[in-house]
Amino acid sequence: MSIAEEKLAAPVERSAPGLRRRVFALAWPVIAENFLETLLGIVDTWLVAQLAISALALAGVGAAVQVMQFLLSALSALSVGASVLVAQAVGAQNFSRAGDLARQALVWGVIISIPLALLGLWAAEPVIGLFGMQPAAAEIGVRYMQVTMGTVIVLIGLFIGGGVLRGAGDSRTPLIVTTIANLINVPLTWALIFGRLGLPELGAVGSAWASFIARAVALAMLLIVLWRGRNGIRIGGAGAWRPNRAAARDVLSIGVPAALEQILASGAFFVLTVVVGQLGTAALAANRIAVNALALAFLPGFGFAIAATALVGQSVGARNIRVGEAATRIAAEWALIWMSGFGLILFIFAPQVLRTFTADPAVVEAGIDALRVMAFSMPPLAILFVAAGGLRGMGNTRVPLIIFGGGLWTITGLAALAVNTIGGGLVTVWSAFVIGTPVMAWLMVRSFRSAAREFRHAI
Repeated sequence: MSIAEEKLAAPVERSAPGLRRRVFALAWPVIAENFLETLLGIVDTWLVAQLAISALALAGVGAAVQVMQFLLSALSALSVGASVLVAQAVGAQNFSRAGDLARQALVWGVIISIPLALLGLWAAEPVIGLFGMQPAAAEIGVRYMQVTMGTVIVLIGLFIGGGVLRGAGDSRTPLIVTTIANLINVPLTWALIFGRLGLPELGAVGSAWASFIARAVALAMLLIVLWRGRNGIRIGGAGAWRPNRAAARDVLSIGVPAALEQILASGAFFVLTVVVGQLGTAALAANRIAVNALALAFLPGFGFAIAATALVGQSVGARNIRVGEAATRIAAEWALIWMSGFGLILFIFAPQVLRTFTADPAVVEAGIDALRVMAFSMPPLAILFVAAGGLRGMGNTRVPLIIFGGGLWTITGLAALAVNTIGGGLVTVWSAFVIGTPVMAWLMVRSFRSAAREFRHAI
């Protein structure tokens, strides 16, 4: 047994201090990685906005990115499934199976990406055409989407590689790789957009090519790490690379519900944007700023949810679910503290947050009360995220699908009904979340406890 395998012989520490350290060590790199990705998106948008045709470029790139974000929800299936099964294999000290799962996830990622790339190249023009943009903006969107879809194999590989490592308890390597990729991406985006450093001037599409190159470097680094081995998982050496349908079925049985959950969530927020659009331009702009603020406030919840998924998965493999329950409680405490803190900041500094993005007094006025109402949803969302992460670690992705998907669409329906009957602007819209999220959190916690109890009785 290797040193890495010996360290994982007890997948999670039993003592409270040791378990707290393990939860935080897994969560903070995920939070930092997602923050870097968010920051990179902001920088890319700012660089595209510096073009002479900035409005057309932003519209075209924005449409292509919106399509890709929807697609990424579907592509998360392999990553989530591989992460959970690898965590369970590591917990059971079955490192051979963990390595096989990692290989199979990568193989099937390649198999899926080939038809997706061809479809994206063919369908880019009709899909972008659905947005009804000016021809010049549509042309930019088509070219951007063709580059992104044509190189989708790299994106899928990154998803899977990062998910496998996190399932094995290593969230630092994906953070390091993402940091390096971002350091490459920013100057490369600038150079390819404006034709600097001896590179061709590609305009807005240069951003897509820069992202592909940076992600390709990141994927190469992840594959090298996995080939050499990390935390007991190794894809190099002897092992089956031939596609195995049984392995794909195992991965997708967990991953597909998780992907559907993301698709339903994206769809709900899209419809919610349409509802807000009825309130006027100022409300729509304020809502966009509020969603950006939410994206940052959610980062701790996502990070601790992923930590719960990995540690619960390992405890399931070790057949000691009590450790996973303890890890989930600790993760929920951390998430509650951090997200409640963000909620307090949003409540107190709502005007300043809005003015950071806009100087339009109508937008600021429309968003202040809405942002303050949103702050009250932070504590239940923290509990909701982590409890869902714990359920996924047990391989149960169907319950989060039902609660998240059903809950978000119910909230969206209530918001639409309220806006069209009692009015009230953005405050009415986001009040529906304040009412709905505690119910969702209660259902998720109850489901997690029930699943853990059933697991204890089964062993």
